[in-house]
Amino acid sequence: MSLRLQRTGGRDALASREGLFARFTTAGFAAADDGEPVGRIAELLRVSVSYVSKVLSRRRTGQTTALAQRCHVPPRLTNLHGAIQTQVATRPDATIAELRAWLSKTHQVSPSTGLMWKALAALDLTFKKKSLRAAEQDRPDVAKARTEWREKQPSLTSLFSLMKPRPGQI
Repeated sequence: MSLRLQRTGGRDALASREGLFARFTTAGFAAADDGEPVGRIAELLRVSVSYVSKVLSRRRTGQTTALAQRCHVPPRLTNLHGAIQTQVATRPDATIAELRAWLSKTHQVSPSTGLMWKALAALDLTFKKKSLRAAEQDRPDVAKARTEWREKQPSLTSLFSLMKPRPGQI
């Protein structure tokens, strides 16, 4: 049996995942019914051999959707999510390294930086804390230095008067 791909606007109709199974059902099942090998069907439909095998297997069992994920390993640090959330709430400016050190010290757990990022992402916590205004501006010594600096600056009007052209310069 000869299979041909339809081309739409220069792109294969198989490019979208939504249409992949629908395309397979018409062409792939027909090829399988005609006795085409799995490798040849995969080549003709431009999919992997494992995908063809899965679809044909689902057809035999009557299954129409993918099975649930079989990996039953719970994400790491899930039992410490509450403690991590509390720590971040009490110290919102803590860095990933500081959180790792805190976990190592208090819970005898040594997570990697990547694992900490994943745990914080699972808790919907942000890592970068930005202040809209520097806290130092409120310190009396900084306010005094700022006032002194402004007093030493020439006024804008005197700068503009220096830039005015004199008669006959234009």
